[in-house]
Amino acid sequence: MSYGPDTTATPAAGSAHEELARGRAALCRIGALCYQRNYIVGADGNLSMRLSDGSILITPAGAMKGFLEPQHLAHIDIEGRTLDNGPKASSEVGIHLVSYKERPDVKAVVHTHPPHAVAMTIAGIDLSMPVIPEIIVTIGGIPTAPYATPGTNELPESIRALVKCSDVMMMQNHGAVCLGKNLMDAYKKLDMLEHTAKILWLAHTVAGGVKPLPPEAVAKLLATRGPLGIGQVNTLENRCGLPGR
Repeated sequence: MSYGPDTTATPAAGSAHEELARGRAALCRIGALCYQRNYIVGADGNLSMRLSDGSILITPAGAMKGFLEPQHLAHIDIEGRTLDNGPKASSEVGIHLVSYKERPDVKAVVHTHPPHAVAMTIAGIDLSMPVIPEIIVTIGGIPTAPYATPGTNELPESIRALVKCSDVMMMQNHGAVCLGKNLMDAYKKLDMLEHTAKILWLAHTVAGGVKPLPPEAVAKLLATRGPLGIGQVNTLENRCGLPGR
């Protein structure tokens, strides 16, 4: 099943309209999937994708993402200005703009409120702790940005440093931001994030705490990335969000 254009490739001449149409459909499908998976409720969250011409498709302000139609989506430029006389972008558009400006490789941004992951930030539980091998090898750890007021310029600024070195991050007491090479890649990271948080939640419930894997075990896992052909950003390799970074 396709979830929009492969934004790592340059579309053929004359296909801009087709890319725009595919992108609108893809955002609606992923928005519905996030709603079905309880990663968002009501009008929570916002999703976007960067098109080949540099413009951005993004969910509109105040919309329920589980029930979007293609015509509902906003089309903006990299400064957030509305194109095509379309709908107004999400009030949290700054999260998306700072992500695209700081990371030219990023083609999609998914911001949601996954309940277990958000609960971990409220409880002060560190999601960067190396515990689950599959997460260690792929995204590494999940850093948390300090609390910032939603709907203000504080919010994008709170994640700017993390965006530069992580594809997955939490915002304290608020939600998750996942970056991808395409929309499905960003959604996949969201799925991994909430699954990780749920496992840690259960572990804390059963045992009252979690022990990280020892450094030598983490080093062995990271050493498998090359042979496995895994080249995505990894926060345990680049120490994203850690002191001295």
